[in-house]
Amino acid sequence: MKLQCAILDDYQGVALSMADWSSIEDTISVTAFQQHFADEDALVAAVSQCDIVVVMRERTPFHGALFERLPNLKLLVTTGMRNASIDLDAAKRHGVVVCGTESHSRAPAELTWALILGLAKNLVKENMELRRNGPWQSTVSTDLRGKTLGVLGLGRIGMQVAQIGLAFGMQVVAWSQNLTEDRANAAGARLAASKEALLREADFVTIHLVLSDRTRGLIGRRDLQLMRSTAYLINTSRSGIVDQAALQDALRRGLIAGAGLDVFDVEPLPSDHPYRSLPNVLATPHIGYVSQDTYQAWFTQVVEDIEAYLNGSPVRLLS
Repeated sequence: MKLQCAILDDYQGVALSMADWSSIEDTISVTAFQQHFADEDALVAAVSQCDIVVVMRERTPFHGALFERLPNLKLLVTTGMRNASIDLDAAKRHGVVVCGTESHSRAPAELTWALILGLAKNLVKENMELRRNGPWQSTVSTDLRGKTLGVLGLGRIGMQVAQIGLAFGMQVVAWSQNLTEDRANAAGARLAASKEALLREADFVTIHLVLSDRTRGLIGRRDLQLMRSTAYLINTSRSGIVDQAALQDALRRGLIAGAGLDVFDVEPLPSDHPYRSLPNVLATPHIGYVSQDTYQAWFTQVVEDIEAYLNGSPVRLLS
């Protein structure tokens, strides 16, 4: 009898076409679910007989109680080498091997700039006006050259975002808790004296930090009040880095010009969420990592992870 494998949250229905699964098809029966299981009972009913589950990033959390309800689960594979929504200690207690996949940083850096440009050039409003035969030109865009780009976090993604900012002729200032002047200078950026100094100075503030105890709520109500009324906040990292209630209040009150958001506390975003209707928000459904190259790399390595596990030598272990 074949082992049962479920792929969760395959929103686009592409998981099985993004890699060659033939090497394990004689041993594994794979079912891909496009719909998101918001209800845990429905999730358990769908995958309770599965030996292997593949999860896409943090779309479906795996906490301790869920592992208890899935006694047949032996291997959990996540795309990426970091998944904060998996309780690795619980996985270990229940004898579940957790593996990941390598990833690159090009796609989220590119989306960051799509959001920046979309905000600066009023692309959504102008496109909608054109489609409904509205006013021919109704806004005045913001130039990037000479403006200040504030980068919070100068890792792999932040570095690429900074370099593109320089290509646009922007001044780049960067800050994070551990960022050194030498590293900032190597990226063509100037090290800000503090987080607060960066927020006061930047015309565009973009976040590229890992969510941790140190960064959770890093941008709060007071921080948003430090920003210029003409400034934009872009977050393609994790929503928990920003106080969401404070951000919504700042957007409603016009304390900042707008926000470009790809990450949210609850995903998919509820139908009545303010971000769906606030006019100064440009929001995308967490697509920063959703690209052809990324998916092909991830699902190819998912197959490798499963094959290695079946051969008794798991690779890219997270636990």
